[in-house]
Amino acid sequence: MTEPKSDIPGVIAPPPLIFLGYLIAGIALEYLVVRTQGLDMPGSLRWTVVALFLLAGGGLIVAALGRFKAAGTPAPPWQPTTAFVVHGVYRWTRNPMYLGMTLAYLGLTVAANAPVALWLFIPLIMTIHYGVIAREERYMADKFGVPYVNYAHNVPRWL
Repeated sequence: MTEPKSDIPGVIAPPPLIFLGYLIAGIALEYLVVRTQGLDMPGSLRWTVVALFLLAGGGLIVAALGRFKAAGTPAPPWQPTTAFVVHGVYRWTRNPMYLGMTLAYLGLTVAANAPVALWLFIPLIMTIHYGVIAREERYMADKFGVPYVNYAHNVPRWL
């Protein structure tokens, strides 16, 4: 007898915790091990970049969560999805929450003046891609079939 297929995508960890883990690791390495000279940005530019990234990232996350609520489907990837969302920010990107978390990560990295956290950016994005997004996309294609596959072909993964 075969096991019934689980109705969740099977992501490796909650995405916010993945972003937070990389951020904490990068800042800890910056201040406890590597000790770079920082980002070499004037203070006013640095805080402008921080504000823009955090506002844009937070805005994307809030807009995406609002669309999930309107569709009546849970946002956490460890809960079964009841609908896939194609309206609002989901018309331009399939992953506005992860794009928002990415912008917040970059903003907090600049705020912490921690280039080492920037060095971890590529491994972070690879972890999110293979450990979260690819699993979610397989799950959504299995669950919603051709409508989701068509959506995925027409809307970019990031931007």
